[in-house]
Amino acid sequence: MQAITSTTDIRYEPNETPPLPLTIGLGFQMALLSIAGIVLTPAVVIRAGGGSEEYLTWAVFAAVVVSGVSTILQALGKFRIGSGYVLLMGTSGAFIGVCIGALHKSGPATMATLVIASSLLQLLFATKLSKFRRILTPTVSGTVIMLIAVTVMPILFDMMGEVPEGGSLSGTAMSAATALIVTIMLAIKARGILRLWAPMIGVLAGTIVSVFFGLYDTQTIQDAAWIGFPTTGWPGMDLSFGHVFWAFIPAFIFVTIIGAIETVGDSIAIQRISWRTPRASDFRTVQGSLMADGIGNFLSGVSGTIPNTTYSSSVSVVELTGVASRACGVAIGGIFILLSVNPKFLAAILAIPAPVVGAFVTVLIAMLFVLGMKIVVQDGINYRSGLICGISFWIGTGLQNRAIYPEFFDGLAGGTFENGMVGGGLVAILLTILTELTFKARKRIQTTLNIQSLSELQTFIRKFSQSHSWSSSFTNRVEGAVEEALLVLCGQTSPDKEDGVLQLIVKGEADRAILEFVAADSTENLQDRIALMGSDISTRNLEKDVSLRMLKHLTTSVRHERYHGTEIIVLEVHKATAIPRDISA
Repeated sequence: MQAITSTTDIRYEPNETPPLPLTIGLGFQMALLSIAGIVLTPAVVIRAGGGSEEYLTWAVFAAVVVSGVSTILQALGKFRIGSGYVLLMGTSGAFIGVCIGALHKSGPATMATLVIASSLLQLLFATKLSKFRRILTPTVSGTVIMLIAVTVMPILFDMMGEVPEGGSLSGTAMSAATALIVTIMLAIKARGILRLWAPMIGVLAGTIVSVFFGLYDTQTIQDAAWIGFPTTGWPGMDLSFGHVFWAFIPAFIFVTIIGAIETVGDSIAIQRISWRTPRASDFRTVQGSLMADGIGNFLSGVSGTIPNTTYSSSVSVVELTGVASRACGVAIGGIFILLSVNPKFLAAILAIPAPVVGAFVTVLIAMLFVLGMKIVVQDGINYRSGLICGISFWIGTGLQNRAIYPEFFDGLAGGTFENGMVGGGLVAILLTILTELTFKARKRIQTTLNIQSLSELQTFIRKFSQSHSWSSSFTNRVEGAVEEALLVLCGQTSPDKEDGVLQLIVKGEADRAILEFVAADSTENLQDRIALMGSDISTRNLEKDVSLRMLKHLTTSVRHERYHGTEIIVLEVHKATAIPRDISA
């Protein structure tokens, strides 16, 4: 099991600022590698849905601007909006099916209203995230991240084999292979400044090869204007709320929830790889990510374009380059906005042959798949989590490859289940809910967050123990874990602050107990403290460190989730001798 104290090869942490040329250069790299997806998604939707060219021009412009604004919001992380990390925002492929259906049935104004309505749900979801903590587990988030690879890889393989008009198959293969090999070699061998420019070098090498085979379209670049933006094409909003709206709103809500789960996974992943010494995941950061995502979706609806989501490839790029500075995130967003009014630069980026882009992004998505596996494994693989991950992953894979009743699922919810991430993510959620329901016995007690509440909590544990026929030794172990957790929680509250409310929820089986403490905000994360404890206990707070060591000894896992206004500590105690196996988020 990988410990949380392992270090990562990060050159610039989120709160550090690289030199300005490097910041702009890395921002340009990310913008270059992502702009094609941002532009192509609305193009696919509008052409398939029968939209006009005037509307298409507007929707592409609006998509790039909204992506830039929401990327900046993510990076800044101010006023509980945004993660404070480099999480690139762009148009969401998961919405393709439902948006085409709404556009075809009732036009862009109704589609815009549907996007706005579903974005409001996401904003509410972000504020109430702690209520969904038992569903959005690391197992669910990690599985959804792995399914992103399942969903995107077939598209990338098609891109690598795409032969432009007048081009040759050998030229396509050589361009893709060059980009792929150079990127992989740099990812493995590059150090120092060379590693920072690895993405650009890989794409540039593939593009140079494509020029020799006549695959790079220079005519489109010459024809494009230097400055320009559409003045017409905005569809407005349809506030009549007709039957098409009510027919499509469930599908839009469902896809929004799946997109939110992807954002949760991306937010957890970017936190894990952005610090030299990895930290436990802060769910206040996750809430901020969801808020920025929801605002991006709201702006997309108001401007009449396709909804946003976080681009998981940005996590892989941060891992590849070692630059996690939020200044780079702001630079990416600013470059998006500049590109939206500069058709010539936009054309130059879009002219990069699809095989080159596909080859490079293949490396990023492969890295992302491994990161999803790490999130699942670091949460602790047991029978239940392994079952959820395995079944969800393969059902999602089957749906993506149209191997599971395609004649039924293709037409369900506007073709939503053609996306493996959507189908597999739903299965993971349903199985997690089912797992929660298997705990037939769940008792809770609410008391005051102070040390005088210990006797009340221990009496509560003893009654629960009697109803489950626990042995006296196991009961004592659970009581000890409750005592040490209470001591730590009380020690983390401010001395001049009034006692808060503490809720303890106990779930039990014959050989294990799960204790969930719900309290007010603390000043630090228990997982980080436990993971960073050394062998010397003569620290500045001896009593607290002793409690942490006892807690580590008595439990088999400790998970500390911090939300705005709420913190949740989940302890798992097994009947057998406890050997700590999980101090991860």
